[in-house]
Amino acid sequence: MRPNLNNLSGEKEALSLLELNTRIRGALSRAFPETCWVRAEMSDVRVNTASGHCYLEFVEKNLRTGQMVAKVRGSIWAKTFRMLRPYFEMETGQLFASGLKVLVKVSVEFHELYGLSLTVLDIDPAYTLGDMVRKRMEIIRQLQEEGVFTLNKELPFPKLPKRIALITSPTAAGYEDFMNQLIHNKAGYPFYVKLFPALMQGDRTEASVIAALDKIYQHQDLFDVVVMIRGGGATSDLNSFDSYLLAANCAQFPLPIITGIGHERDDTVVDLVAHTRMKTPTAVAEFLISRMDSVAEELEALRQAVRLSTMDILSRRKNELQLLATRFPSVVTNRIERNRSGLQTIASRLPAMASGLLSRRQSLLENTELRLRNGVTSSLSEGARFIQLTEQFIKMASPDYILKRGYSLTLKEGKIIKHASDLRVGDKLTTRFIDSEINVIVDGLVDS
Repeated sequence: MRPNLNNLSGEKEALSLLELNTRIRGALSRAFPETCWVRAEMSDVRVNTASGHCYLEFVEKNLRTGQMVAKVRGSIWAKTFRMLRPYFEMETGQLFASGLKVLVKVSVEFHELYGLSLTVLDIDPAYTLGDMVRKRMEIIRQLQEEGVFTLNKELPFPKLPKRIALITSPTAAGYEDFMNQLIHNKAGYPFYVKLFPALMQGDRTEASVIAALDKIYQHQDLFDVVVMIRGGGATSDLNSFDSYLLAANCAQFPLPIITGIGHERDDTVVDLVAHTRMKTPTAVAEFLISRMDSVAEELEALRQAVRLSTMDILSRRKNELQLLATRFPSVVTNRIERNRSGLQTIASRLPAMASGLLSRRQSLLENTELRLRNGVTSSLSEGARFIQLTEQFIKMASPDYILKRGYSLTLKEGKIIKHASDLRVGDKLTTRFIDSEINVIVDGLVDS
């Protein structure tokens, strides 16, 4: 409104808040005379238990930053809500709760006291389903781009999956069904199950299951497989198993993961990345038992093959022994005859062989005797020659031989004097010649 310049009092024309809100209400009624379809995310969904009315907020967030860019109050009256809620949950498999993106048919209303609000008249479940599918596809595509989507499926499955790490709620009906089926199997296979408790529905499911996986990881050498099961319940409870973080943990886990968390027609992202997906906890138990059956059948087949092979070998050996038994007398007789013939040949040749051997030994002895006699004779001759030479040397070295050659010997106290320096004046000496000896006294020394 433009101010009235003709107001002589100088007061500005103003609207009361009620008048303003009434004009806004009229403007909105003219702008939105009919209903319209609105895309938004539900937030702060609350149901009044007394009246049955549902009150909520519709919000829109920036796709890149996640910041809220628009917000408006909404309401679904009890009569409409009683029809919309079960229809929506049946079609989408999701609880009618905060966080879901919806396409709703609304009437735009403005109340002077309560302000702007949207009254929900209808809802299109297909839009919500499409958004859920889009989110699932985004998670799957991200896991594939990271190269982890099939990692768990590529793990070799153990021949005997006996040691089982079980993730479930201990109060779940599926836990009891699984244990009964597994432990009381008809073949009596031994299974060792360790329970790692976790929440299997609600907002804390993702964190709880990841925590259980972390505990198993710390003792992974003690287990063959990981089993993740939950009992019945609403399909909407499966939302947590479409989580990227939980699916990434399962995909990269070092032990094969077997899931039995959904219904027959529901495949969560965790089901898709797990090594093996079964429909129910009982089906998981049957699968594990069937794996043991397969190994038992292989062992039985091997046992039968070993038994048949052993029987065949024993049969062949029996036939060979029987054949040898029939041939044994003739073989022994032939061997005896051959040995007798050999002995006779040796006996006939023995005199000649003995005579020749004795002749060779006689000739060897004669030759040895001749060499010994010649050797002794030669040794005696050499000994006699050595004695003669020694005798001649002794004779030539004797004092008598030296005296015969014209020499004399001078002795002092019976000892031969070799050097004049050994004598003193007055020494008594004896000089020996070939025919006699004389005594002399040294009366002086002459220097040479």
